[in-house]
Amino acid sequence: MTSPKQSPEPTPTVEELEAQERRLVLRQFTHDDAWALGSLLVDLSRERQAPVAIDIHRAGQQLFHAALPGSTPDNDAWIARKRRVVERYGSASYLVGARFRAKGTTFEESSRLDPDMYAAHGGSFPITVEGVGVVGAVTVSGLPQLQDHRLVVEALELFLSRA
Repeated sequence: MTSPKQSPEPTPTVEELEAQERRLVLRQFTHDDAWALGSLLVDLSRERQAPVAIDIHRAGQQLFHAALPGSTPDNDAWIARKRRVVERYGSASYLVGARFRAKGTTFEESSRLDPDMYAAHGGSFPITVEGVGVVGAVTVSGLPQLQDHRLVVEALELFLSRA
């Protein structure tokens, strides 16, 4: 007996990704908030046995980092590359890649940025503070890029619902 094949996850549109960014805006983002959000991501990842590394930066300072079982040093390199995309474009790394794909090209072909330094792959999301703008990034690496992105979005939604 064979099990039914799972259909692939639907890829979010640029408009859906932009709506996530408009919705996931914080009133503030302190060191304690970074700890709470990072800890929430650790809890969600442990529940799913996700082999991820998690990073939160604000204004150039690392406020949180965790590497769960199964993650590797390579995940930290991916985190840095995805975070640089958020810092440069002010948008989620997955959204930046999606915008290039929507134009019929890729980030790597058209951004003119060093792919060893920048990766427009899912998993890094801007930390946006109401009335201030983007102040940092929360990043996950270790799952396929859409799953990395969705994990961060889920954590931000939960974090906001508890605020």
